[in-house]
Amino acid sequence: MPSINLDPITLEEGYPPVDRWHPDFCGDMDLLIKANGEWIHEGSAIKREKMVTLFSRILWREGNEYFLVTPAEKVRIQVEDVPFQIVRAEQIPNSVGEFVWRFYTKTNDVLTLGEDCRIELRPYQGDWMPYVSVRHGMWANFHRNVYYQLIEEAEQIEQAQGITLQLKSAGQPHTIGTFHEI
Repeated sequence: MPSINLDPITLEEGYPPVDRWHPDFCGDMDLLIKANGEWIHEGSAIKREKMVTLFSRILWREGNEYFLVTPAEKVRIQVEDVPFQIVRAEQIPNSVGEFVWRFYTKTNDVLTLGEDCRIELRPYQGDWMPYVSVRHGMWANFHRNVYYQLIEEAEQIEQAQGITLQLKSAGQPHTIGTFHEI
């Protein structure tokens, strides 16, 4: 199994320029990111939060495949749903006095809805679920508790086909769910 050299990257440096790295494919790594945001290596959960955050900074997506990438190596990993999970949300004023929703991922990404991320409804296991754009074509799902919080805060918009739940952020509406009349 290939190993990956992380020596030149530290958390203090933020996001490495993975979009500019184009190493040769080195093989598959026994690493799975579960739909609940848990990272599993060789059958065991990675417990060190900083290690998971470090790996998340070198994550890259090509089509429907995910890779850990350094300047010299590229190894494929598996992802059940999406690689990131929103574990906290708060509404705060932005620099122009509008309220925005700020989302925090399990891997310490901070995203502002309507400014550097968007929500999209996508199918997952037979239901339409909201996902948040993160970076490089990757997405985050919502932890159940955060999703329930957002449902409580969302405005209900009645339409002919049912009810749409929307959050307002950066002056724009963002749909987090729809419920159809039965």
